Amino acid sequence: MNYGIVTRVLGSLLIVEAALMLPSYLIAVSSQGPDRMPFLITILLTAIIGGLMTSKKSVQSSIGAKEGLAIVALGWVFASIMGALPLYFSGSTATYVDAFFEIVSGFTTTGATILTEIEGLPQGILFWRSFTHWIGGMGILVFTLALMPALGIGGFQIFKAEAPGPVAGKIAPRLRDTAKILYITYVTITLAEVLLLTIGGMSIYESFIHTFGTVGTGGFSNRNGSIGDYNSTYIHMVIAFFMVASGVNFSLYYSFFRGKGTEFFRDEEFRLYIKIIAVATIAIAVDLWLVSYHNVGYSLRDAFFQVSSIITTTGYGTADFDIWPTFSKGILLILMFVGASAGSTGGGMKIIRILVMMKLVKREVGKLYHPRAMLPVKVNNKVVSNETVARINSFLALYLLLFLFSTLLVSLEQVDLLTAGSAVAATLGNIGPGLELVGPTQNYSFFSIPTKLWLSVLMLLGRLELFTIIALVAPKHWRIDV
Repeated sequence: MNYGIVTRVLGSLLIVEAALMLPSYLIAVSSQGPDRMPFLITILLTAIIGGLMTSKKSVQSSIGAKEGLAIVALGWVFASIMGALPLYFSGSTATYVDAFFEIVSGFTTTGATILTEIEGLPQGILFWRSFTHWIGGMGILVFTLALMPALGIGGFQIFKAEAPGPVAGKIAPRLRDTAKILYITYVTITLAEVLLLTIGGMSIYESFIHTFGTVGTGGFSNRNGSIGDYNSTYIHMVIAFFMVASGVNFSLYYSFFRGKGTEFFRDEEFRLYIKIIAVATIAIAVDLWLVSYHNVGYSLRDAFFQVSSIITTTGYGTADFDIWPTFSKGILLILMFVGASAGSTGGGMKIIRILVMMKLVKREVGKLYHPRAMLPVKVNNKVVSNETVARINSFLALYLLLFLFSTLLVSLEQVDLLTAGSAVAATLGNIGPGLELVGPTQNYSFFSIPTKLWLSVLMLLGRLELFTIIALVAPKHWRIDV
């Protein structure tokens, strides 16, 4: 393990994080909020620690697999530790653990909260809380790579460890160019939504906050009632559209900008993603129309919004879906596990893994009729390697085992099984709201400190696709040359 280069990159990350806090500090200053000094202290402290770490010398400048895993895992932890300080110093949270939970939820784009009175918080804190969604949506280290060319040497190991999905691929030959292309797309989508929300009547400040939560698929709002506080079908549909758009593999947007728009509709993952949204929306809308709403328009509107919110793991709400019919809640619970596309800002198991799993089942059925036939698994007319299939199977098995173990662990809080299970599904899948005591009108504040810390670990595990964090706590592998 090259500890020197790991320390230097982590130091650079902290310097970048300190710079990213400046907009929140300026908002705190302009609003004369009590969060001015907490932000100033945190920015200085983070920058000083980062500066000291970047002065660490290393023999080699290349980043291998071990260094990449360590940088990504520790980078998210360090960024969360420092990013939580403004919330704690300003008194926005009662304990540092609460502040840490909130910011881990922000960076991992989960949207689970322990805050009970959001509208009473200082404007700078609310902005920073939502801005962490936008930073974490594309990836903290990818952001650092885009801004700091010096880290481009061997940086693909960082990108590969942080990228969501079973396979990470570069869009451009140079990783720095890939990071820039991704962020140009990200910024373009962000500005488009800000403009449309502003046209719909939101203030610039609120438009940015809700755009950060939408494009980053996080779900933090500055309103206690989330998007439901805006009694506007236009706003609901704009946010729903951009939630769906943010759950698409961003490499498809690059293809579209290069004049290859047909790749959208040829991509099997995208087609399955849209089909799931359409089927789930229609099924829930019919259920709501027959049982609760008795209005086709409102049923379709709320069903589409909530399906988009859950499958993309955003977590915004326009209605209390916890009081919806059992059939509708069951569909939403299933979508919590499905998640968005690989290469998007969404969480969950990812559509591509579900697609490969379905093709594996189809192959095994085919082998019953043709035992000696060679039936490779193909996605987009490309053969999926056995290594990738094994990695997907391992991920799905580990995801399920972790879900079951964590559900039992959380149930020790003496909560009902649906609360425990949905809390785990919502944090591990980076969704935010669950059902029952952690439903869309509730929060996670009642959990004990150990449970909050474990749920924070689950959020990090979910965002970094399990294996990166697990590799961090297995240091014996660091000594093995890769």
